[in-house]
Amino acid sequence: MGLGGCIILIAVGAILTFATDWDMQGVNLDLVGVIFMIVGLIGVATFSSIARRRRVVVPSTTPVIDEERHHHRDGYGGV
Repeated sequence: MGLGGCIILIAVGAILTFATDWDMQGVNLDLVGVIFMIVGLIGVATFSSIARRRRVVVPSTTPVIDEERHHHRDGYGGV
């Protein structure tokens, strides 16, 4: 489930908890909405921690050669 799915879960949970007054026998829609919001928040936290790990930049191990400092002669008097 991606970030979009988590946000949809949070939105649906908020709608069920705060914006509806339906009564279903045997189902507490307020509790279902709160559960959806909690699962969505856990998903957002998990997704962001995974995305943060992917963005870690590993420094290059290739040596950098400064051309201005390393002059070598070609044998004919030129540089």
